[in-house]
Amino acid sequence: MPKQKTHSSSKKRFKVTGTGKVLRAQAFRRHILSKRPTKRMRHLRHNMVASDANAKVIRKMIPYM
Repeated sequence: MPKQKTHSSSKKRFKVTGTGKVLRAQAFRRHILSKRPTKRMRHLRHNMVASDANAKVIRKMIPYM
């Protein structure tokens, strides 16, 4: 059986925790940040756990992480 290829952009965007949960960055942090409140930007800094439905798909794209 040949090895699976890892999806290149996915390995840069997602991390898997020790317990197997998939972490993702939050959206709305790229540009036009000056109009947003500091509190909102501070809360968007932290990573979130991907939903179960999305995590299942992501794990197939990053099989060796």
